[in-house]
Amino acid sequence: MKVLQVIHAVSPKYGGPSQALAPMCRALLSRGVDVQIAGTNAAPGGHLPVEIETPTTFEGVPATFFKQMGLGTFTYSRGLARWLDQNVAEFDLVHIHGVFSHPCLSAASACRRHDVPYVVRPLGTLDPWSMKQKPLRKRLFWQVAGKRMLKEAAAVHYTAGAEQSAVEESLGLNHGRVIPLGVDADLANRVNGTEMPLPKLARLNGHPYVLVLSRLHPKKRLDVLVDAFVSLLQKQDFKDWKLVLAGEGPVEYEHALKQKVSAHQADDSVLFPGWLEGDEKNTFLQGASLLALPSHHENFGLCVVEAMACGVPVLVSPQVALAGEIEAAGAGWTSAAEVPALSRTLAEVFADESERRRRGEAGRALSRKFAWPKVAGMLEEMYESLIAGAAPNPQSEIRNSQFEI
Repeated sequence: MKVLQVIHAVSPKYGGPSQALAPMCRALLSRGVDVQIAGTNAAPGGHLPVEIETPTTFEGVPATFFKQMGLGTFTYSRGLARWLDQNVAEFDLVHIHGVFSHPCLSAASACRRHDVPYVVRPLGTLDPWSMKQKPLRKRLFWQVAGKRMLKEAAAVHYTAGAEQSAVEESLGLNHGRVIPLGVDADLANRVNGTEMPLPKLARLNGHPYVLVLSRLHPKKRLDVLVDAFVSLLQKQDFKDWKLVLAGEGPVEYEHALKQKVSAHQADDSVLFPGWLEGDEKNTFLQGASLLALPSHHENFGLCVVEAMACGVPVLVSPQVALAGEIEAAGAGWTSAAEVPALSRTLAEVFADESERRRRGEAGRALSRKFAWPKVAGMLEEMYESLIAGAAPNPQSEIRNSQFEI
C-alpha cells in the first residue's frame, strides 16, 4: 500500500498538526505502509533549509519539498501542483492535511482528475469557531472549492469526536472517521537524567511551575492565563510558583504578553524561554507541575497528550477537544478561559500536591490509548478500507446528517 501525505508545511513551529506528521509517518512505515511526504518549504518567518524538488528525507521519512511562493495568506506552490498532477496516480491513496491552502486544494484536484481516493484532515479549520475567523475569505473559499473538496473525499479525518460533531452539524458532512494523533510511548524516558540545562532553566530550579508548550497565539488565551496566574502571587503559599510560556508566535502578540507581565511587575515569575525542542523540551515538560492550554479552540491538543505521557496533570478549557476525556479520566482540570475561573482552578491546583500526582498518573494511563503504534494501526485500517471501497467501519464515529452540500 502506497500512501502520499500532503501538507502545506512540516515545520513544528506551526503547531501540533505539522509536528505530528513525521512521527505519524514513521509509525506507518514500521507497519509496512509505504508513505511519502509532499509539501512546501514554508516556515514561520522564512523557509526550511531543505532541498527543493529533489527526493530527500525529513525526520526519517521519504519526502519531496517545493518552493512556497507569495506573501502572507496568499501563498502557493506551482512546483508542488505540477508534481502532484504528474505523480499522484502512482499512489493508492492520498492523505491531505489541511483545507485552506493551495497545496491541499491542488492535491484534492489532482486526485479527482486521476481517480485516486483521498482523505482530508481539516486540522480544526472547519470548526464553527475557526470558520468565524476571517469569515469572508473562508466563506468564499468554501463555496468556490472547499465544499467540493470535502464532499468528494473518501473520508474526513477528525482527531477527536468533539471536532467531528461540531463540523458535521455545522457543514452537513457525514463521512468522518475519528482517529487521534499519537504520542511516543517512551517520551517520559527521553531525558538523559542530567541536571536542568542552563541558562533557560536556571530560574526554575526548586520552583514549581505551570508550563505552556505551544504557539504563542491569541487563540490560546495566554493573556487571560497571565492575569489569572499573577493574581495568585500575592498569596504567601503560592509566591514561589512560576509560569513558563514556551514557544513562539506573532511578534506583536509576544510583545503584548511581555508588556502585560512587566505591567504586573511579574518578570521574575513569568518566563519566556522561546521555542523548545528535543531534550530541552522534554526536560521542561517533565519538570512541570502542570501543563496549561486554556484555548478558545483546539481540535486535539498534542502538547496535552505529551504532558499526560510524562505524568504531568493538565489544565484545559472546555473548548479543547480532549477536555471530556481528560475530565472523565480524572487526568486534570477543566476551566473556562476567564480570569476568575482560572484563578480559582489554579489555586486548587497549587494547594494540593498529592492531587496533582494522582491526576498526573491518571493522565499517564489515559495517554496509552494515544501510543503511535495503536494510532498507526487505525490509520492503516482506514486506508485499506477506503482503497478497497469498503463500507465505513461501524466502529468509527460516523454521524449521518439531514443536510446535503
